[in-house]
Amino acid sequence: MKLFKQLLVAPAALGLLAPISASASEVNFEAISSYSGDVVEVDSNSFKSLSSKETLLSGGEGLVDSHDHDGSFSETTTASFGVDFLLSAVDEGKTYDANGAAVSGNFEKLGFDYQMGIGLETSFTGEDSLSATIDIGNGSTAGASADGLNFDSTSDALTLDGLTYTFPVGGATVMVGDNTDISAVYSGACAYSAFTDYMGNCGTGNSVGVGGNGATAAMSYAFDGGFTLAGGISSTPTSIMTEEGTDTFGIEAAYAGDSYAVSVAYTDAEATTYWGINGTYAFDFATLSAGVESADADGSDTATGFMVGLSFAEVGPGSLDIGMGTTGNFKDSDTEYYIYEASYAYPVNDGVTITPGVYVREQAGDDQTGIAVKTSFSF
Repeated sequence: MKLFKQLLVAPAALGLLAPISASASEVNFEAISSYSGDVVEVDSNSFKSLSSKETLLSGGEGLVDSHDHDGSFSETTTASFGVDFLLSAVDEGKTYDANGAAVSGNFEKLGFDYQMGIGLETSFTGEDSLSATIDIGNGSTAGASADGLNFDSTSDALTLDGLTYTFPVGGATVMVGDNTDISAVYSGACAYSAFTDYMGNCGTGNSVGVGGNGATAAMSYAFDGGFTLAGGISSTPTSIMTEEGTDTFGIEAAYAGDSYAVSVAYTDAEATTYWGINGTYAFDFATLSAGVESADADGSDTATGFMVGLSFAEVGPGSLDIGMGTTGNFKDSDTEYYIYEASYAYPVNDGVTITPGVYVREQAGDDQTGIAVKTSFSF
């Protein structure tokens, strides 16, 4: 199976890495023989197609006008890469059941996690964008995902994490794709840089940060004066908007001013609905971010959660984030548990950032404590 996948991927990879196509009949061997004695300057114009025929692509003729694209695959395809290494030490703490009996032992662990993301983006008109995200990592096996250290549940295999096409319609922006989030078109209003998953999206991950079920269609519109409105639907790819599938609807309204921003969102995830609001206010010395979310499940009481954090943009050569919040949404009859965290991001240069952090997470038993250092590369 791995060999079969490699055989499928290889032609596509070669197509991306070798955008220049030429036929043997166009090569001037006589001119090449004279290059040994001369200094030749070569630029993109040196590889223009000499044929008046349109380029033949696999699957059809005339799909690319060689005069418009200079014989290349695309002049507007870009690739971006991000790599994270995480070294963490976690004291899990001892947990207990409802009767007070210990259900797990107290143990410590030292772990190493990595994740890599590859983003490919192509524009065909200059206003649209075809985006593909590919992930690989060991977060699901090494423990960072289970410990909530803001790592994706990746495996040691290349995985297509998302495929979307975004294009303008009138004054709006439309996005369609697979394995992507509805909130990808949301504005949001959280300026806090979370070190753990619990603090992501300022604690509004089910509303302002709503995800998706597979096939997704969403749209956003930016009004004058800083107001934006967005919404979308995500469904099981094989059962879109049917009783057999799972459908999620979401809508968000946001406003951004000179020194503050606020976002309000609603999500209908069939059996559960969510309301969420997060906001940011920039003081002279720091930026305050906060969020509140409520969940209403069928036949159950309302559960709520919150988060608050401070971001200091200039602390020495780096930036500091300190925050606390609930570890989820809790009903009035539940025992609430909180998480406290702090992290410091130090940019070594434009492409490398080192972020040490520490957190304490309450649970039904001894608190879980952890310290970690994340090294991030982007290029």
